[in-house]
Amino acid sequence: MIFADKLIQLRKKAGWSQEELAEQMDVTRQSVSKWESAQSIPDLEKIIHLSKLFKVSTDYLLKEEIEDIGYDSKTHTTKHVSMEEAAAFLSIKNKTATSIAVAVFLCILSPICLLILGAVSEVPAYGVTEEAAGGIGMVVLLILVTIALAIFLSSGRKTAAFDYLEKDIFETGYGVYEMVEEQKARYDKTYTRSNILGAGLCIMALTPLFIGAALNDKNELLLMSMLSISFVLAGIGAGFFIRSGIVWASYEKLLQEGEYSKANKENCSITTAISFAYWLLATAIYLGYSLLTNHWGYSWVIWVVAGILYPALIVLIHSFSKQTR
Repeated sequence: MIFADKLIQLRKKAGWSQEELAEQMDVTRQSVSKWESAQSIPDLEKIIHLSKLFKVSTDYLLKEEIEDIGYDSKTHTTKHVSMEEAAAFLSIKNKTATSIAVAVFLCILSPICLLILGAVSEVPAYGVTEEAAGGIGMVVLLILVTIALAIFLSSGRKTAAFDYLEKDIFETGYGVYEMVEEQKARYDKTYTRSNILGAGLCIMALTPLFIGAALNDKNELLLMSMLSISFVLAGIGAGFFIRSGIVWASYEKLLQEGEYSKANKENCSITTAISFAYWLLATAIYLGYSLLTNHWGYSWVIWVVAGILYPALIVLIHSFSKQTR
């Protein structure tokens, strides 16, 4: 058995990807790929490092006549991701990223009709009763939230076949890593620009409300109209964040980097579950408080607080997971 085959077996037995072995060896992933495809052989220093890393002798690594050490491929199966699968995954994530961003935008816009009609009902000249305003506003809100929920579920079903990329260790086929890495590098400027635009729009979202208050803080219809514009700006900003974040994460999943490295994958499912529950709770608190108090003009602050606390929650989860290892 040649060195390349032995290295593949040892790496798979350890449960590492090529990227993770490269990190252990302080080399590039391409170097590991060349070793495993018999295109090159590591120098003596690297051979010694490999022998210590896998707890085998240098003779075992270098001498072809020495048999393998009993690696059972049946008990250590690793999913293989082909170029076609990787391209299909990236294409689906690119499409669903836009859909999910639109769904979040609809959720943020959902109370606008209720806000404006509520303000209109306060002006007798318009002839809109408070009951009619509340009823129509709630119907529109529920319709928009239902459409958003349908989009979320549909997007989840489209990507369900690729869930293993988030949870499991896998191997990429020839050229896949390079293709994904190249696309990620090309997307880097778009990702940065989207985050800047998203942050800018979220900050500027408060401007219309302040302008309305400066013009006439007694005119409730004007204030609610300006607040609605604030919701639109915040929704667009959130859309930039979400879409670019989903696309960026799809590259990291295939490259098994960042949140999706082997070490982080062990805690990925619990982080996802807690995140999902967190935002559901934030939504329930926002809608519950707003409906009970009818303070839609102030309750949007709940989203700001939730957004600030969310990174802290993720840091706590990661810190706790490290302590329990």
